[in-house]
Amino acid sequence: MRTIILNFINELRQAGLRVSLSESMDAMHAMVAIGIERELLREALAASVVKEEEDRPTFDEVFARFFAGPSGRRKGKQVQAAGEGDGQRTKESGIQSRPQDQPVEKPRPGERSSQEQKEPQRVQEQPRSTKESPERKEKVTEENNQGEPEEQKEQEAQHKTKLALRRALLEKPFREFDSRDVESAKELVEELARRLRGRLSRRYKRGARGRLDFRRTFRASVAHGGIPIELFWRHRRPGKPDLVALCDLSGSVALVSDFLLALLAPAAEYFRKVRTFAYVDRLCEVSFENGYVVPHETLDLYARSDFGKVLQQFWGEAGERLLTRNTVVLVLGDARNNRRPPRPDLLTRIKDHSRKLIWLNPESRARWNTGDSVMSVYTQSCDLALGCGNLKELLNALTRTL
Repeated sequence: MRTIILNFINELRQAGLRVSLSESMDAMHAMVAIGIERELLREALAASVVKEEEDRPTFDEVFARFFAGPSGRRKGKQVQAAGEGDGQRTKESGIQSRPQDQPVEKPRPGERSSQEQKEPQRVQEQPRSTKESPERKEKVTEENNQGEPEEQKEQEAQHKTKLALRRALLEKPFREFDSRDVESAKELVEELARRLRGRLSRRYKRGARGRLDFRRTFRASVAHGGIPIELFWRHRRPGKPDLVALCDLSGSVALVSDFLLALLAPAAEYFRKVRTFAYVDRLCEVSFENGYVVPHETLDLYARSDFGKVLQQFWGEAGERLLTRNTVVLVLGDARNNRRPPRPDLLTRIKDHSRKLIWLNPESRARWNTGDSVMSVYTQSCDLALGCGNLKELLNALTRTL
């Protein structure tokens, strides 16, 4: 039922209705409370997602189309019989069938049948056709090849246009995205996710042993006249790491968080354990399902950001339990804390208990530490701080850190 509601909300958004994440959760709770009776369900969903009365006709139209019953088969339409129309097709093709009762005329002695009389003519005409065949073949080939360059040029032009749009979308800043760019970026993010997944599969591919230890091998070869008879290998690196991601869902950063989770979801199998959290003024565990971020608890997206409070909640509830020396912590946010206590000491404690701590900031570096941004305070507690103002920078940051 949750998948049905998510698909219905997607239809509403495509129709032009603005449906927020909290309203989507209200719609799910309303469906659980009301049930699947059509009239009650329509009013409950309308009360959850329709904010203005002028949007109600659009909602009713989408509801009627989405929850329409299965259409019945058309009546009065008969299936054509297997042998119907064969005689008509035979007449149209110029071939007449011989009745079974009509006897076949046998040729008299010394006479040839009409079919045998026609065959010599075909044999005589064949040599002349073979003489003219090379010229005709060249003419036919030239006629067929006249349209091929034009089709190839059109295909190449379409391919170049597609690559140019793709390159422009990769380098376009997130703050300039509109609704069309978001829809176009979803397909591009799926391709980037496959690329990231392939890279991780090659990196964490299991090997029989570690890399060759040149120092120990050459040292042992001295006893054999410099011939490396005995090979020494390094120990294998630790296996798959754990991944903990903290994503900001406030304001314009929410779009970047959606793209980040869409990139990480297909690559989850190449980590030993993956836990994803979202925050505004408090922490909430989320998952990425059917192209959408699904929170496991209620989260107020319109609250004032307070990352210091989020750090305190994360460390108290899950920090010591989730963090190990094999855990990679990934934080996505603009570090704008509304001038509240940033608590960098808790971020330093998280860094000390993990393998690596990376901060991704979707804002340009020129805006860091301006206004209520405390990026410089958090940078001191991170192993690495990178900018990800567009899709290209976001993919490069993940490729570099994971």
